[in-house]
Amino acid sequence: MSLTESQLRATVAAHMPGVRADLDNLVRIPGIAFESFDHAEVDRSAEAVAVLLREAGLPDVKIVRAGGQPAVIGRRPAPEGAPTVLLYAHHDVQPVGDRTAWLTDPFEPTERDGRLYGRGAADDKAGIMAHVAALRAFGDELPVGVVVFVEGEEEFGSDSLEELLLLHRSELAADVIVIADSGNWDIGQPALTTSLRGIVNGFVEVRTLDHAVHSGMFGGAVPDALTALCRLLATLHDDAGDVAVEGLVRREAAPLDYPVDRFRTEAGLLDGVSLIGTGRLVERVWTRPAISVLGVDAPRTTEAPNALVPVAKAKVSVRIAPGDDPKKAFLALATHIERNAPWGARVTVTLEHDGAPCVIESSGPAYDAARAAFGAAWDGVVPVDIGVGGSIPFIATFQDLFPEAAILVTGVEDPDSRAHGPNESLHLAEFERVCIAETLLLANVARMLPSRG
Repeated sequence: MSLTESQLRATVAAHMPGVRADLDNLVRIPGIAFESFDHAEVDRSAEAVAVLLREAGLPDVKIVRAGGQPAVIGRRPAPEGAPTVLLYAHHDVQPVGDRTAWLTDPFEPTERDGRLYGRGAADDKAGIMAHVAALRAFGDELPVGVVVFVEGEEEFGSDSLEELLLLHRSELAADVIVIADSGNWDIGQPALTTSLRGIVNGFVEVRTLDHAVHSGMFGGAVPDALTALCRLLATLHDDAGDVAVEGLVRREAAPLDYPVDRFRTEAGLLDGVSLIGTGRLVERVWTRPAISVLGVDAPRTTEAPNALVPVAKAKVSVRIAPGDDPKKAFLALATHIERNAPWGARVTVTLEHDGAPCVIESSGPAYDAARAAFGAAWDGVVPVDIGVGGSIPFIATFQDLFPEAAILVTGVEDPDSRAHGPNESLHLAEFERVCIAETLLLANVARMLPSRG
């Protein structure tokens, strides 16, 4: 006999203290997949996830690799004629950055004012625990087949993910894929992510001299590489701040209003600093290209001699709109750089990495099931469809490898989660709603999706 909505909600509520305790334990594991970090902690994180999935009732759980960091796959077959749902999350986390900017130890979960602070608390260990909460709520009465896939190197580029998906394609096949690695529109307003920008990261190197020379003897006639690089980088935007690189795709965004005051607050923009670009905010940050200079290699100011710099290098990041192609976007960037090199400076543009954008079809029975589940979990507040300016390139890989599956991009983050930054946090009341929503989603999928038999 299937559990009612009220029974499922009550069961989730009863499990939340244990879910919270296990989330705390996960946050304490500094599983960072970046080079130069202790990857034994990533192994420990994978083991912890595997234990959680086994204890949640999945009979087939294993840790797998494809040359990279460990991922975890847990499976439970579907009841006769029922669909199967793949639940994705990742257990690795970002480096903490400047520890002095954290108010508390990033790997000691700390609750303040209804939020849980810690690296990975929101991105994405709460995503793992939302899956576990749903499994615990059903116990032995799961109405659908479930495959849980928890990746171990998402924050480091998912380099081995495609090979993992290919190696385990038959085990991971599902009718619905839930990717719990995004966020909601606001506290109290759930959302489904239906588009994401792609990414093209590259290095721009400028050379003007074969060696450094005295700035007094030669300055005024000889261009230094750092000044040339600054002038070159300035050509990437027009006076209004719109991207000036030709050939990049631009699209319209969802009909949502992003209030400027709210946006400025969420961004932490200083008083008096203007926004850049033109047009609707949701288009500027969701469906148009954006270019940022992430770093510059040059002499440190405290160590710089009075000499003209012969070579300077910058890391440039391009977020590309849904519908654009990363290879074409990199070519457009390289062409622009080469055409705008000042004073005949020699420039080299090299690709670091790229990732495809995506647009997700948001209609059909799986989305009907999701919208009903979210609306119930948020007490009648229906989810809105949003775009995301960030990139999750592997979603396009899922689309290519599982073209028949409906893909739902959900998540636990809110505008104040500060994922990737200091003082990352999770809104605990919203997290419980996420757990309820995923539980109800599995029940709705069993009821609303066509039978596989």
